[in-house]
Amino acid sequence: MNDYFDMTGKVVLVTGGSRGLGHEMVKAFAACGADVIVASRKLEPCEAVAEEVRAMGRRALPVACHVGQWDALPALVEAAYDTFGKVDVLVNNAGIAPTAPKSSEVSEELFEKTVGVNFKGPFRLSALIGDRMVQAGSGAIINVSSTAAVHPSATYPVYAGAKAALNIMTQAHAMEFGPKVRVNAIMCGPFWTDIAKSWREQADANSPAAVKRIGRPEEIATTALYLASDKSSFTTGAVIRLDGCVP
Repeated sequence: MNDYFDMTGKVVLVTGGSRGLGHEMVKAFAACGADVIVASRKLEPCEAVAEEVRAMGRRALPVACHVGQWDALPALVEAAYDTFGKVDVLVNNAGIAPTAPKSSEVSEELFEKTVGVNFKGPFRLSALIGDRMVQAGSGAIINVSSTAAVHPSATYPVYAGAKAALNIMTQAHAMEFGPKVRVNAIMCGPFWTDIAKSWREQADANSPAAVKRIGRPEEIATTALYLASDKSSFTTGAVIRLDGCVP
């Protein structure tokens, strides 16, 4: 994998990179030779992951940033470019999925927070970095979406709507930033991560997927590496379903 998806000399920014799927992708990019910016709300977990990356012989920059806050994102971008001079790959992975018993009990604060992290933040960060990638003549943006966008539930309508918007944004930005910059999405089903520890065992045992289980974190890595690498030069505007199911 390291030879086929060689990321030597590349700089990758991963939001939500301190836990779960984001952490797994950070490790995969570093293993393939990339330097990584690890962004998340709290600095200490980012620093811990950055140390893992450095132990692999790569450079790492931990940055505390709440991606749902519009005005916080330019500082993240400037920190990345000040340190590395470029961003070759942006992974919009940060996400939250809070629920309420029914829609009438969703507060404005909960609504804004959910849309902010899952859609507004990726939109703003893609806009800021996408323009720079266009000027540089190359780049790849990967949005981490959810199958909730196409299989919504009554328990998380705001989250599902935000992820559906992220899918549409993926296609719109592929057109805006193309042809040199590619924009794709990974539409994930349930995965066995630390974030899902309260429900992952039951979901794994009762999975309706064709593979009869939920995903393992390492199984997102090859998809992310493919979309980030030149091996996917003819792939843009795609929303790749990663859920072990048959449509």
